Amino acid sequence: MLPFNSEYQTGRPRDSAQVLSAFMSAVYLWMMVGITISGVTAYVVASREDIVMYIMQNRILFYGMLIAQFAAVIALSAWVQRMSVAMASVVYVSYATLVGLTFSTLFLVYTMASISSAFFVTAFAFAGLSVFGYTTKKDLGPIGSFCMMGLFGLIGIMILGLFIPSMMGSGMQLAISVAGLIIFAGLTAYDTQRIKSLQFQYTTADQSRKGAIYGALILYLDFINLFLNILRLMGDRR
Repeated sequence: MLPFNSEYQTGRPRDSAQVLSAFMSAVYLWMMVGITISGVTAYVVASREDIVMYIMQNRILFYGMLIAQFAAVIALSAWVQRMSVAMASVVYVSYATLVGLTFSTLFLVYTMASISSAFFVTAFAFAGLSVFGYTTKKDLGPIGSFCMMGLFGLIGIMILGLFIPSMMGSGMQLAISVAGLIIFAGLTAYDTQRIKSLQFQYTTADQSRKGAIYGALILYLDFINLFLNILRLMGDRR
């Protein structure tokens, strides 16, 4: 279990600034744990081309992993405070591992140099956006609402593309990637500000630990979606 150093007295934080700092440190630490697990898993699995090909060719396995990822996100988002800290940790780590397994297929599509470059660009962009969201005094709620509407619009277009493949040409793919990059850039800043405000809802250290895992999941999702859109835009295909 990751450490969470905060002080509580009769259910109220004794030092709000100290508790907030500890909470956000735990959020970022959990997020980095998830990214590391996914990255290492993807790299190790990608070194075995036979395993990657098996994942890609076995549709039941591939879509089963996607469904399991979706189920893990829903479980943590809806019921994290009903879980124990240990259970929430297991679900989060399992989700990050499953993402790593599916991301191993990227190594068959893009060059190693492209993946590395996209990752570092994403890391720098994410850091700047998250710092902005953490430090700004401006309410980012309107930006978050706009980005969420844009995200639902993108999802609708991609679902429609499944039934009308002809509409998903290179121009549309480029537009989706650019729009996705803008949307998740805005969500990164907004979600950081939102997670920061969530901490004040927790009255016990146990609630804060689980809240940190939930916050890490949100930022993890923003990070990997930024990464995927940047990779699509700047990645060199094999």
